[in-house]
Amino acid sequence: MIHFTKLHGNGNDFILVDEFNEVIIPEKEKAAFVAKYCDRRFGIGGDGVLFLGKSDKADIRMRIFNSDGTEAEMCGNGVRCLVKYAFDEGYIKGNSMVETLAGVLPVECRIEDKTWVKVNMGRPQFSRENLPAKGTGEFIDVALHGYKVSVVNTGVPHAVIFTASLDDRELMLIAPKIRYDPIFPKGTNVNFVRVDSHDEMTIHTYERGVEAETLSCGTGSVACAAVARKLGKTGKSVKVNTKGGVLMITLAEDAAFMEGTADRVFDGTIS
Repeated sequence: MIHFTKLHGNGNDFILVDEFNEVIIPEKEKAAFVAKYCDRRFGIGGDGVLFLGKSDKADIRMRIFNSDGTEAEMCGNGVRCLVKYAFDEGYIKGNSMVETLAGVLPVECRIEDKTWVKVNMGRPQFSRENLPAKGTGEFIDVALHGYKVSVVNTGVPHAVIFTASLDDRELMLIAPKIRYDPIFPKGTNVNFVRVDSHDEMTIHTYERGVEAETLSCGTGSVACAAVARKLGKTGKSVKVNTKGGVLMITLAEDAAFMEGTADRVFDGTIS
């Protein structure tokens, strides 16, 4: 019997497998397990799978696999869900460190009406070598497929497009072209952004690996806030509205902070 926990951060939902004390899914079987059980009709359903493990450099370790079985470097909503579970199970206290493929992230967990998790997402990277993207210099307001596109790495690469109106049909038409453009060796996520005021914006995100729009994206929210501030469209603190809920993003000189809720939906077993 394989025990799992279903969680979500603003509707971005995940299956979590607790491997803190022992490996549950062998390494060579992880990708197939993820692809099978993320299926929303023939499996449990989820945007990805989180594997919680021990770390020799932090309090806990997160591995995140997209629903297509590919492993991602980081996931903002995913790390909040992982921290929520680890806090519930007593693996961590209020303040702790999480190891990811994008580095070790400091996190704070507090309980109010819900579980709130604040994550130090590190410093957004704009240079092409860190995105990665072909060419040199920053990838800001570059003409691509008929749009002005800016790209930043906030744990994973994100393309940001500012628009006056958010049209999901347009997103699904254009996003795959940008996501798979050969200028991005590892691909990129794609965000359409409407700036509502100097301290608020609304975003829709097409996620690499899910290959569809998700209800929310933590790294995407940080990316949109970072690009907007760089272009002078917003300030240091931004309320980001996603389809699944609100995230609060604060930009410091050397780091970006993301804060939002995480919810434990149900626990189950696979026989």
